Amino acid sequence: MAKEAGANNVSVKPPPEPSPLRKAKFFKLLLDFHGCLLLWNLGRLKIALYFLMRLIHSSTSVLPIAFARFLDVQDMHTNYMLMTGKDENLVTGGAGFIGSHLVDKLMENDENEVIVVDNYFTGSKDNLKQWIGHPRFELMRRDVTQPLLVEVDQIYHLACPASPIFYKYNPVKTLKTNVIGTLNMLGLAKRVGARILLTSTSEVYGDPLVHPQEESYWGNVNPIGVRSCYDEGKRVAETLMFDYHRQHGVEIRIARIFNTYGPRMNIDDGRVVSNFIAQAIRDEPLTVQLPGTQTRSFCYVSDMVDGLIRLMEGDDTGPINIGNPVENTPDDPRQRKPVITKAEESLGWEPKVKLREGIPLMEADFRQRLGIPGKN
Repeated sequence: MAKEAGANNVSVKPPPEPSPLRKAKFFKLLLDFHGCLLLWNLGRLKIALYFLMRLIHSSTSVLPIAFARFLDVQDMHTNYMLMTGKDENLVTGGAGFIGSHLVDKLMENDENEVIVVDNYFTGSKDNLKQWIGHPRFELMRRDVTQPLLVEVDQIYHLACPASPIFYKYNPVKTLKTNVIGTLNMLGLAKRVGARILLTSTSEVYGDPLVHPQEESYWGNVNPIGVRSCYDEGKRVAETLMFDYHRQHGVEIRIARIFNTYGPRMNIDDGRVVSNFIAQAIRDEPLTVQLPGTQTRSFCYVSDMVDGLIRLMEGDDTGPINIGNPVENTPDDPRQRKPVITKAEESLGWEPKVKLREGIPLMEADFRQRLGIPGKN
């Protein structure tokens, strides 16, 4: 049973069990054969042909995937893949900055199947181009505010615009993603017995009166400000996670991620590292917001992904701060900086990539995308 923060005298139901038939190979073959006969008799030729392909080719063959796309029966292919015995991972927002790096890491393990769901509001197919067509990978253009019917073992729920430019552009949509999207993913986790990880944010601490911030700090958040769709949306998402955990026994993990940087960030997303690098490459003046004494701690994306995977595979429900505690400007108690003692003790995690090592990697990526060569 996972360790829950602040769970004294609170009863938690055991996690729901998935159907024992999900990974039964005999059931898989039986389903193929009888499904083919039944659906053919019903005149469902497209679906019957897909099952027939499953009888001819192994589950790791790329042909059934292409065939499923051709017949427009991708959901059925996704559900079928769960009966091959591999761990099925769903990554919402997997075409985005952090999500695509998480997909890369998950795909390094041959025992992982990965399904990505993204509506491309801030993400891009280009971030996943190396995996498109891979037999262990499936990409769906979907919005998490709509129900999703798949069978998975683990859910990494990252879907939500994280840049102020994007979430302020459509605050109602941002709030729906945080609330309805999280409800849908929790409902899916409950139905199939999956473990779910939510990427929450340091924004739940708001404009903190405590510096640096531990997970026990409740925050200082304006509920009606222009950023509230994101701040309060994530706070509600955390509430939903723990309510589903306590009431329905859903296995949950919550990461409060702090400022993250690296390749594949949106070039003009309004955040400080991407702004500085893009402006420097274009030989533009660097923009510093007043009063100029803000503090920020920056975590390189590979360290962030490592922390998320460790949290998913560990025994602590969280919330756990995942970020770099090293600040890069003069101290200001109004700014955010994580205390990562819990991550160090529970996950054996700490950031490894220093800012001076990560910035050149991000610069090279930006130059390639902008088509601006480096200076000699």
